[in-house]
Amino acid sequence: MSKLDTAPYKGVRDFYPEDMKIENYIFNTWREVAKEFNYQEYNASPLELTEIYTEKSGNEIVNEQTFTFIDRGGRSVTLRPEMTPTLARMIAAKRRSLVFPLRWYSIPNLFRYERPQKGRRREHYQLNCDLIGIDNNTEENDAEIIRIAHKIMHKFGAENKDFEVRLNYPNGSPDDLKSLIERLEKDGITNTKIDETLARGQAYYTGIVFEIFDTDAKNPRAIAGGGRYDNLLEIFGVESIPMVGFGMGDVTIRDFLEAHKLGPYA
Repeated sequence: MSKLDTAPYKGVRDFYPEDMKIENYIFNTWREVAKEFNYQEYNASPLELTEIYTEKSGNEIVNEQTFTFIDRGGRSVTLRPEMTPTLARMIAAKRRSLVFPLRWYSIPNLFRYERPQKGRRREHYQLNCDLIGIDNNTEENDAEIIRIAHKIMHKFGAENKDFEVRLNYPNGSPDDLKSLIERLEKDGITNTKIDETLARGQAYYTGIVFEIFDTDAKNPRAIAGGGRYDNLLEIFGVESIPMVGFGMGDVTIRDFLEAHKLGPYA
């Protein structure tokens, strides 16, 4: 009788106690900052009907990067590759009883069938922070989301020189970005950079997009990213609600902490 392999499935991780110590440090830091900004935690099942992703997530994610299968009832089901469509579904389902604005966060595990490499796994955990239902000051709402991501980086011990906030506004004028940057500078966020090549992979973004990017030449990659997606609820046949948010993965932030000798790696 052949022996079973003790290695985990390709692209996923086992968490031994020493690994959980680092993972919990990351999760606790995320939660601490999210609560400082009065965000409330939510969650959902990692299983979703596949159709929730076919409309807005983008063909590459749906056709090439998902774990999708047919369940025993003949339904196409997908392990969630991202949290935003699930959030939109939850908002659409109870929109009449919810009191807006909403400030919600979650730390879901996500699954993408892609080639494992540095900074990428087939399963990871990700902080999602979203501001929902405020439309009276778009710039201030965008700035709030960026402030949260920026504050998290500082809470981990990073300085402005260790990372930069890359910004783009594919549907607006350069003046929109300059105005947002001036707004961020009032909060001490001076490590910003306009990147006209920046475009998030999801197809649902409608306004500002941004990434937190590591400035270390040994780890040049995005650590977090997000933007504005005002029209996502339309796929559920309900009226749109302004939404802006970002995600930050545990794999990339762990690499960042190790590269910069911060937190558990200090």
